[in-house]
Amino acid sequence: MNTWIEKWGGRRYNSFNHHLKMVFGEKVYRVAIDAGFTCPNRDGLLAYGGCIYCDEAGSRASYVEPERPVREQLQSGIELLSRRYNVKKFIAYFQSFSNTYASVEKLRSLFDEALSVDGVVGVSVSTRPDLLPDEILDLLEEFSKSTYLWLEIGVQSIHLRTLKKIRRFHGVAEIVDSILRAKSRGIRVLAHVILGLPGESEFEIIETAKVLSALGIDGVKMHHLYVVEGTELAKIYGAGRLKVFETPEDYARVAVRFIEHLSPEIIIHRLAGKAEKGLIAPKWTSNKFLGIQAIEKMLEERDTYQGRLSQIGIPYRIIAGR
Repeated sequence: MNTWIEKWGGRRYNSFNHHLKMVFGEKVYRVAIDAGFTCPNRDGLLAYGGCIYCDEAGSRASYVEPERPVREQLQSGIELLSRRYNVKKFIAYFQSFSNTYASVEKLRSLFDEALSVDGVVGVSVSTRPDLLPDEILDLLEEFSKSTYLWLEIGVQSIHLRTLKKIRRFHGVAEIVDSILRAKSRGIRVLAHVILGLPGESEFEIIETAKVLSALGIDGVKMHHLYVVEGTELAKIYGAGRLKVFETPEDYARVAVRFIEHLSPEIIIHRLAGKAEKGLIAPKWTSNKFLGIQAIEKMLEERDTYQGRLSQIGIPYRIIAGR
């Protein structure tokens, strides 16, 4: 058996579930939270309406009740997941919109509140790369020294042309800068990426895997592009100007190439996205396991694995045969 596959518990990629079992000795589940944040891409600071794929809920999980306090949201989510999966440990996942778009004092209060709930063993904070000033990173560094913490940065793509097309209103420099400054503080950094963004080639998708590997990120969440109601993307799709992955196999073919070029040290937190409601296309997105199964099957059939084609960290003289 390949050394990496053996290290990953028999899987052909470095899965988050396996990582959590190694760290905590048992299964750990995320509990999504909506802490009432918005986004500078929605409230007018940068723009209105959000990114072209973003809906009014900010990708909020269906069980979340945003009108309730963080503690109550967590307790409700823990009760639900405990009953469904028989687990005892949880990560408080600040999910919806930009979860560092607030003062240090407010964020400290929210993180403390989340960590005070029985069963919560860590926090995961999702945000934009341009919302991580030094004082926020200082706070995250402080918490990372006392609890299990992930900083989830919405990268989506490392190509400026794509970032402009999807209305991110930041550039590649902000992505690189935020990752490097967070890593310098010892914070675990996770990058969200979307495969299949408008106009991106397979070569460009692979380049995103290579650049993120070179930057030394610790984790990645892979999403395929899907279309939901109430978004600018829905209008583009309705006008016939957008292609999506029509089948799980279509997505798996590109995703496997991405995984092959991704450093084997990077933990894959998610292989495919899921639309909770208002899904327009592709329809298979209502069941994310279809994408996961297609990827795992293709990895097996091709006898390949994460990082097989990655050259990150290999000296140039070896690559060049010198």
